[in-house]
Amino acid sequence: MMDLFFSENAQGYIYLYSAPLHLAIILFEMIYSARHRKRWYSTSDTLTNVYFAMLNYGLDLVMKAVAMGVMFYFYSHRIFDLAFVGWYWVAVFLMQDFAYYVHHCVDHFSRVFWAVHVTHHNSEEFNITTGFRSPVFQPLYRYLFFSPIAFLGFNPWHIMAAYALLQIYGTWLHTKSVKSMGVLEWILVTPSHHRVHHACNARYLDRNMGMGLIIWDRLFGTFEKEDPNYEPIKYGITTPLANRGPVEVIFHEWKQIYKDITQPSIGFTDRLKYLFYPPGWHHSGHGKTSAQVRAEEREMRGMRST
Repeated sequence: MMDLFFSENAQGYIYLYSAPLHLAIILFEMIYSARHRKRWYSTSDTLTNVYFAMLNYGLDLVMKAVAMGVMFYFYSHRIFDLAFVGWYWVAVFLMQDFAYYVHHCVDHFSRVFWAVHVTHHNSEEFNITTGFRSPVFQPLYRYLFFSPIAFLGFNPWHIMAAYALLQIYGTWLHTKSVKSMGVLEWILVTPSHHRVHHACNARYLDRNMGMGLIIWDRLFGTFEKEDPNYEPIKYGITTPLANRGPVEVIFHEWKQIYKDITQPSIGFTDRLKYLFYPPGWHHSGHGKTSAQVRAEEREMRGMRST
């Protein structure tokens, strides 16, 4: 296994060898869904998920030389020379998982990044193939979040191998079939946690950002437990798409950003805020960010309980 991590093709090998397992799990869930009339899958949405995965992977290949070049630049100026011993492999997974958590938070809390990431969330279905519904343009900047790990002294090939393994695990989180993982709910990101993440219910907005470990969410206040006594989870985004064509699914938020920043009555600072402030921010004060929506929902719950 360690020989795999020393290979510059490690990430590709991991994805290649995991493909049959992905396919088997998807087929099992499809059969289970059909036999129990769950209707977790639709042909159009599944094909859209596969289409976006292919676009993302294609751009990832195009960007690989740039991404690895940047990461190796930081690695060549690394602070520490680290030996590839046992603790190193544990550390590279922890660092990668934390870097992904930060990356994911930025994707949700800064609108220009949300415009890329929203592709992963605008499906109203939730199944294993949703994990392949990749933000198409993410390879353009993803490596910038991982470069600090290389600067600390971790080999970029090892960083990306850890990323690949965590992504595989993260794909399997997109399921309704696993209700609870018991004591692991306190340590790992589980399907229950990730169902919350994909929900557009007010209480669940922008919660559970982790991929491998849920400890980051618990530490930094972004954790929310799935509550069986709360309203049923609704998947998708707060404003459903009227047009679900592949072009609209990718670019709908960009089109809205363009409308917002080209308003004639606002200044340069507000135009920048429309780009980098959280989704929902409005210069008039009439918009609602996810934090404001959650606060209102908490207040309503408090009023109902008194």
